[in-house]
Amino acid sequence: MWQPLSNFPRACDWSPAEGRSQSARWEGPQSRPARAPAGIQVGGWRGAASGQAGRAGTRSAAGQPRSGESMRGDHAARRRALQPLPPLLLLLLLLSRAGALHPDELFPYGQSRGDQLLQEGDDESSAPVKLASPLRFYEAQFSYLYVGTNGIISTQDFPRETQYVDDDFPTDFPAIAPFLADIDTSRGRGQVLYREDTSLAVLGLAARYVRAGFPRTAARFTPTHAFLATWEQVAAYEEASSRVPPSEELNTFQAVLASDESDTYALFLYPANGLQFFGTRPKESYNVQLELPARVGFCRGEVDDSKREGPYFSLTSTEQTVKNLYQQSNLGVPGVWAFHIGSTSPLDNIRPATVGGDLTKAHPSPSLEQSFGPTAAPASAYTEDDLDYYDENEGEVEYPPESATLDPQTKEGRALGGVDSPGLNGRVKASRQPGTRGPAPSEIEGDSLDPTRGAPPPYADGGAPPSEEGAPSAHPEGKAVLLNYPVPAHTPPLGRGRQVLGVEDVIGSSTEVFTYNAANKETCEHHHGQCSQHAFCTDYATGFCCHCQSRFYGNGKHCLPEGAPHRVNGKVSGHLRVGHTPVHFTNVDLHAYIVGNDGRAYTAISHIPQPAAQALLPLTPIGGLFGWLFALQKPGWENGFSFTGATFTHEMEVTFYPGEERVRITQTAEGLDPENYLSIKTNIQGQVPYIPANFTVHVAPYKETYHYSDSAVTSTSSRDYSLTLGTINQTRSYRVYQNITYEACRHSPRHPAVPTTQQLNVDRVFALYTDEERVLRFAVTNQVGPVEGDSDPISVNPCYDGSHTCDMRAQCHPGAGVDYTCECASGYQGDGRGCVDVNECAAGSHHCGPNSVCINLLGSYRCECRSGYEFADDQHTCVSITPPPNPCEDGSHSCAPAGQARCIHHGGSTFSCACLPGYTGTGHQCADVDECSENRCHPSATCYNTPGSFSCQCHPGYRGDGFQCTPDPSSGLTPCEERQRQAQAQHAAYPGSLPHVPQCDERGGFLPLQCHGTTGFCWCVDPDGRQVPGTRTPPGSTPLRCGLPEPTQRPRTVCERWRENLLEHYGGTPRDDQYSDFCWCVDKDGREVQGTRSQPGTTPACIPTVAPPTFRPVPRPDVTPPSVGTFLLYAQGQQIGHLPLNGTRLQKDMAKTLLSLHGSIVVGIDYDCRERMVYWTDVAGRTISRASLVPGAEPETVVNSGLISPEGLAIDHFRRTMYWTDSGLDKIERARLDGSERKALFHTDLVNPRAIAVDPIRGNLYWTDWNREAPKIETSSLEGENRRILVNKDIGLPNGLTFDPFSKLLCWADAGTKKLECTLPDGTGRRVIQNHLNYPFSIVSYADHFYHTDWRRDGVISVNRDSGQFTDEYLPEQRSHLYGITAVYPYCPTGRK
Repeated sequence: MWQPLSNFPRACDWSPAEGRSQSARWEGPQSRPARAPAGIQVGGWRGAASGQAGRAGTRSAAGQPRSGESMRGDHAARRRALQPLPPLLLLLLLLSRAGALHPDELFPYGQSRGDQLLQEGDDESSAPVKLASPLRFYEAQFSYLYVGTNGIISTQDFPRETQYVDDDFPTDFPAIAPFLADIDTSRGRGQVLYREDTSLAVLGLAARYVRAGFPRTAARFTPTHAFLATWEQVAAYEEASSRVPPSEELNTFQAVLASDESDTYALFLYPANGLQFFGTRPKESYNVQLELPARVGFCRGEVDDSKREGPYFSLTSTEQTVKNLYQQSNLGVPGVWAFHIGSTSPLDNIRPATVGGDLTKAHPSPSLEQSFGPTAAPASAYTEDDLDYYDENEGEVEYPPESATLDPQTKEGRALGGVDSPGLNGRVKASRQPGTRGPAPSEIEGDSLDPTRGAPPPYADGGAPPSEEGAPSAHPEGKAVLLNYPVPAHTPPLGRGRQVLGVEDVIGSSTEVFTYNAANKETCEHHHGQCSQHAFCTDYATGFCCHCQSRFYGNGKHCLPEGAPHRVNGKVSGHLRVGHTPVHFTNVDLHAYIVGNDGRAYTAISHIPQPAAQALLPLTPIGGLFGWLFALQKPGWENGFSFTGATFTHEMEVTFYPGEERVRITQTAEGLDPENYLSIKTNIQGQVPYIPANFTVHVAPYKETYHYSDSAVTSTSSRDYSLTLGTINQTRSYRVYQNITYEACRHSPRHPAVPTTQQLNVDRVFALYTDEERVLRFAVTNQVGPVEGDSDPISVNPCYDGSHTCDMRAQCHPGAGVDYTCECASGYQGDGRGCVDVNECAAGSHHCGPNSVCINLLGSYRCECRSGYEFADDQHTCVSITPPPNPCEDGSHSCAPAGQARCIHHGGSTFSCACLPGYTGTGHQCADVDECSENRCHPSATCYNTPGSFSCQCHPGYRGDGFQCTPDPSSGLTPCEERQRQAQAQHAAYPGSLPHVPQCDERGGFLPLQCHGTTGFCWCVDPDGRQVPGTRTPPGSTPLRCGLPEPTQRPRTVCERWRENLLEHYGGTPRDDQYSDFCWCVDKDGREVQGTRSQPGTTPACIPTVAPPTFRPVPRPDVTPPSVGTFLLYAQGQQIGHLPLNGTRLQKDMAKTLLSLHGSIVVGIDYDCRERMVYWTDVAGRTISRASLVPGAEPETVVNSGLISPEGLAIDHFRRTMYWTDSGLDKIERARLDGSERKALFHTDLVNPRAIAVDPIRGNLYWTDWNREAPKIETSSLEGENRRILVNKDIGLPNGLTFDPFSKLLCWADAGTKKLECTLPDGTGRRVIQNHLNYPFSIVSYADHFYHTDWRRDGVISVNRDSGQFTDEYLPEQRSHLYGITAVYPYCPTGRK
C-alpha cells in the first residue's frame, strides 16, 4: 500500500539535499510595501517571453521611406497631416502591424534633433524645462517639467531616490513613470534625452496614436505641443565590483506627452528587445537578494490634506506585467501604450486606451469564460466609459490579465477585433543596434498609417519564418488559444540590423514554401551557446536546433538527466473569492520534488491563508503540471519537459459545479537555476467554492488527453471529487481547460514517432492541508502513453508502471517480460539499486578548462571562471579579460598637466578631466585659485598664495597655525587690548571689513560703554567685554549709563567671589601648567568633603543621582587652534573612509579607504581618543566592532548578540563606555568599551531611534527618534535617569546629532525640514544654522565648521557654523550612500563646562 506521506517533503522543512529555504525575509529599515500585488496583467503574444522580442516582418509601414516628391508641399498640405482619419480606419491600420515595435519606430530623438542630454549618474535630475505652453496633469496645470535618471518625469524636482524608487505607488509628488526603477547611467552606460517639440511630423504621429486609442473621445484631437523623453541603452544600478563585470542588460524606452489647450495624453513606447531587465535591487536591501519589478503608471502626488493620498494609476506589479510592456499594447501596436492623463473637463483618474485590449472593471471581475488564453479581447467588448478607476476614496484597481474570448461552444479563440487571422507560427529576431535613432519625421508622416499596407500573413498552415525562437501557433483542431497578428504582404527594404526574408506570393495549404537569405541564417558556429551543456547543436537548411545528448532529455535548450529526481522552486500569488470572502496572498513558497523514474510528483505550498487553502484542495492540477512535465514515459511516448524545456506558460480555467465558480491559474516557468532547479511562478485568480474546515478531499484516479502542435499543448477534462467528514460524503465536480505554450525549434522536421495526441494516466492522487503546519500538499503519480479506453489491466514491465525497485536516482531499463535492470542516472554511481553522487570535480572527470573552477552539484557540476577571466563564446573556455585602452594611462587624454588636473577613466575610451584642489577650470585647462582672496586665513594672519595651494602665518604677537591665531600670553596685553589688536589686524588685512575695535580704559579693561566707530551703534558690556542683552541703541540715541549695577542685582555668591579671587590671583587667564586634574566633592560652603578626592580622569559620585563631573578651565573656544593631524572618518557601506583636514578645509586629494569590511553595512561610527580606536555598528552583521588606528591592526567584534539594526553610536572616553541605538529593537543600550557590563537604558516610547551623542563633561546623553508621527530629540543622564524631551517642535526627520564640547551646543541635521539647527543643552537658545540641506544622514562638529554626510549628493558637506554657508564638499569616486561620520583629534577634547 502506498504511504502518501512517506516521501512527501514539506515546504517548511526541506533539507539542503532536497530543496531550498522556504523564504527570504528582508529585515531592512521600515518602509512602505515593496510592491502591491495588483496591476494590469495583460495577456498577449508570447513570442517574446524570453526577453528577445522579434517581428514577423522586417519593416512596418511606419518605416517605409518616402520619395523626394512626397516630402515636398506647401504649408496647407503639411497641416492636412494633422487632420483626423476615421476611427475605424485608424484601428485597422494599427492592427495590421507585423508585431513588436522596432527601435527605428520610436519618435525621432537625439541631440541633432534638439534634445538636451541629462547628466550621467545614478540619481540625476534635469534643470526645470519651461514649457512653451502649459500642459494639464489630472486637474492641475503645469508650466515646468523635470526628467530623472530613474525612468520618471515630474512637475517638480525629485526627492532623494531612496524616498521613492524602492516604494510602491503612490509617490508623494506628481509622477509620470514609463519605467520607474533604480537606473544608473554612470560610466557611459546609456543616456537620457529630452525636449519639447512642435514639429508637425511629431505632432502628427502623436495625434494618430491618440485618435486610434481613443476613437470616441479624441477623434479630432490635434496637439499643439509635445514633450519627449528617451532613455536609451540605460543600465540598472549595480554595486561596483572588481570581480563581477557590469551586466550587459540595457533598456530603451520613450515617453511622449502630447497636449492641446484642454487635454494631455501620454504615450509610452517600448521597442522590441528594448527591455532586457525588468526590475532592480533596492540599495537598502543590505545582503538580501531582493529584486523589485519596475513601476509604470501615474501619480497625482499629495493632495491638500497631507494625510490623504492622491489618485494614482499603476500598470505593473510583477515581472511578467513588466514583460507585457513590449509584448502587448492597449491600442493594438505591441509596445505602444496610450493614456489620457489631464483635462479641463472632470478627470477622476488616468484613462487608458481600450481599443487594443480589454482593461476590465475591477469590481466585479469579468467572466473567466471571456478571459482565457493569451490573446487580446475584441475592441467592441468594452469602451472607455466601462472602466473604474482608483482615487483617494477607493482601493487600488486590480485588473485581470487581458485575454481573448473563448467561445463556449467551439472552445476556439477569436482573433483581435473579431477578424479571423491565420496563425503566425514564427517571427524574425530583430537585431538591436546601439545608438540607432528613429526615422526622420518625413518618413513617419507619410506612410505610417497607409491603408494599403494591411494584408493576411504570408505563413499558413503552421509555416514559419526561419528562427530558433518561435511564437505560439494555433492548433490544427482549433484547440490552442493563441494570439494572431497579421503582417504586411510587401517586403520592405532592409533596415538597420534587420534580417531579410523572401516569401513566395502563393503558398499552398499543404507545403511550407519560402526562401531565406543564407547570409543571415543563424548557425551552430555562432549560436551553439544557446544549447544546454548536455546538448549538441545541429544545423538545418533554415537555421539550427539543439538536441539533448544520450541519457538526457528536454528540448535541447534545457536538458535534465534521465532517471534522476528533479526539484521545483517558485512563488504563488492569488486574488480569490472563497464563497463570498475575498482572500489575497502574495509570493508564498512553492516547492516540488519529482521522482523521475516512477512518475511521482510531490508539491507543497506554504502559508496560503484560510479559507483559501482549504478551498484549493480539489485543485490538484496545480501540482499536476509537474506530473505531466516529468511523467513516466511508455515506450515511444514523451513527457511534457521533452517538449517545453524549462520555459513555458501553463494556463488553466477551472469551472466548478454545481455553482459554476470559475478560477484561472497561470503558471510561468522561468528556466533552470544554477543547481538545475526549475523556477516557476503561479498566479491564481477567480472564485472557488467554500469548503468547511476539517473536511477532507478525495480525488479518484483519472486520465487526461493532451493535444500537441508545434508550440502549444491543450487539454480538456472533467473530474469528480468527494468531500468527507465522518459519515458526510458529498460529491462535486469541475471541468478543466488547459493551454500550454512554449517555444519550439522549427528548423528540424517534426519527430514522426511522437503522436499529436497522448494520454496522461494519473493515479494515487492526494491532497491535504493542516492548520498546524499551514502547508497545502498535493501528490500524484503520472504515466504518459497512448490514448486507451478503460479495460482490464494487463501485465506490464515494472519500468512502465513504476513498480520497479531501482533507486530514485536511477533509470529503469525494461527486459523480456517483467525483467528489468537499473542504471544510475548521469552524475550518479552505484549498482542502480543504490546511487550516490559523483564528485566530478574531485574525480577529475569534469570538462572545466584552464583558468576555471569546478563546483560540484548533485548529479552534475558547473564551471566558473577565475577572477580576471570570462567565458568565451563556447561558454566553456575561460579567456583573459583584456582591459580596454585607458587614455588616462597611455597619455592620449587631453587633460591639463598632471600637476594641475587628474584624468578620470570611465571605461573604454571615455574619460573626464578634473582640476586638482587649488586649481579651477574645465579640467582640460586649469588656473590657480587665489585662496588668499577667499579670506581663508585667520584675521590675525598673513596669507601667501602659491600655485595650487597657499599658506597662512600668524602676525607677530600671535601664535597658531595661521588658520587659528591666538594672542601670545607673553605679550602682556589685557583681553581688551588683545581684541583691539586683532580687530585692527583684520581691518588691515581686509580693508573692506568693518570690525568693531574695542575701546579700553587706562588699565586695559573694557570700557562699560562700547560704540562702533563706523555704524554708530552703542551697547553696554560686562567686564569680559560681552554685550549686555537689551542695551544696543541706534546712532543719535541718548548714551546709556553703563557699568551701574541694577537695583535688583543679587549679591555675588561665595563661589563667584572665590572664582574671581582665583582669576585675579592668576592674572585673569591661568596657564596650562596651573590646572589640576584632581576632582573632589564640596559642601554647600565650598569646603572639600574628606575622602572624595579622585585620580585624574575619574569623577567622584558627589550626588546619589546625577553628578555633573568637574572640569578644568580651558581657553575660549574661539581662540583654540585646531590641532595638526585632525581628520574625518565616514562610513560608506562596506568600508570606512579617511578624509584629512587642513585647518577646516577638506583635503580631498588625500582621502583614502581606512578599512574594507566586505559583507558589512557600517552605519554608526565614533572614535575613542584615549586608545586611538574607531568603533562602528554593522546592520548587516548585527554587530558592534572596533579597530585600532595603529598600522596592521585587525578589526575586533565587541558586541555580537542581541542586536537587530544597530545604528547610532557614541563613545564616552572619560568613563570608557559606549552608547548605541537599535531601531529594530527600539532600544538604547550602553556597555563598556570591551562589550561587558551591557545594560538597556530605554526600551519604551521609542519608534525609530537613530542618532546618539554624549556630553561626558556634563554627564548628559542625547538621542533622536525620527518617528514620522512624533519626531523628537531626548536627553537623560548617562545612567538613564531624568529622561525628558528636549525638542519636539518643528522637526521632521532628525537623522544626525552632534554635541560640540567647546561651544556647548547640541546640533542636529534634519532630512525632513532640511535644516541644520543648534540649541543649548537645556533646549534654550535654539537657532537655525542652515535651512537648505539636501538629505543629511549624520553630522559632526569641529572648530567653527560642521561636516555632514548627504544622501542626495552621496558625499561629505561642510558648513560654516557662524555664517551658515556651504564651504566645501567631497564626493568619493565610488558613489553610494554615506552613513555615520566622526572627527578624529590628536588629543582628547575637554571642552568647557
